[in-house]
Amino acid sequence: MSRTLEQILTLREAMNRAVLGQQHVAENLIVALLCNGNVLLEGLPGTAKTRSIKSLSKALDSTLGRIQFTPDLLPSDVTGTEVFHNEGEGEQLVFQPGPLFNNLVLADEINRAPAKVQSALLEAMEEKHVTVAGKTYPLPQLFMVLATQNPIEQEGTYPLPEAQMDRFLLKVNMGYPADEQELDIMRLVRSEELQDTESVARVPQEAVFRAREQIHEVHVDETLERYVVGLIMATRDPGRYEAELSRWIAVGSSPRATIALDRCARAKAWLAGRSYATPEDVRDMAEPVLTHRIITSYEAQAEGISAQDVVRRIKQLVAAV
Repeated sequence: MSRTLEQILTLREAMNRAVLGQQHVAENLIVALLCNGNVLLEGLPGTAKTRSIKSLSKALDSTLGRIQFTPDLLPSDVTGTEVFHNEGEGEQLVFQPGPLFNNLVLADEINRAPAKVQSALLEAMEEKHVTVAGKTYPLPQLFMVLATQNPIEQEGTYPLPEAQMDRFLLKVNMGYPADEQELDIMRLVRSEELQDTESVARVPQEAVFRAREQIHEVHVDETLERYVVGLIMATRDPGRYEAELSRWIAVGSSPRATIALDRCARAKAWLAGRSYATPEDVRDMAEPVLTHRIITSYEAQAEGISAQDVVRRIKQLVAAV
């Protein structure tokens, strides 16, 4: 095992110790970090969305910025703004960076802010810089947005348009834990109350950059490439696979989904210590990559069929030939 892989696995283990019963969340956050992507976390209140993000920041040598999205938030509250300084050289405008200028940015309840603020955040996610008063300011080299939203509270919210949802590499759903996991959570929090905050050796950012370089070298066979494309095409032309599936999908995935699925499958293979990707890597990443990139039909919604159900059906229908 290489030193870089060992460091990244240490990062994942630290998250799993801090957030119990949500191993898929730690795995997907690490995959997104290695793929230089952003993540949308969706879950009910108290399912450790914020804790997951904070545990990643605590284990990684990084800065964390938090933005609590509210209806009265302004774009400048996110990006930063120019302020007057009166110093030796007289009055001058100086750029005051906003919370976006951190390595990890927690965008809490992103669907509570109006479209202008959401656009400012999503532009930064895509371009890796912000423009204020005609001047461009680059964001840190290690930059990742982790946005959260509540699936049941819709009053007073501004749902993200599908085109903006597409900017997130992954969407991760967080559910309630099972009985034993709930018991473990109660005991973990109780033990944390009795202990002082530990100073833990943090994984350096250089390990992430080295990992990204190594992931580029992970081999993807042409057969696997065609499997990736087959999964995406099943969302756009579902009738070629099943009539029922075509009733469920209104709009399929964009080419961003193809790029994301390939990239995430390679990261998944690298985390498993392999120099090549497999169909299982692709299948594992299909749900977090595709669920937010599919618009289900009114018929599917009436029948209680979710985008997650659609992706699972597609995985059953498309063969990894």
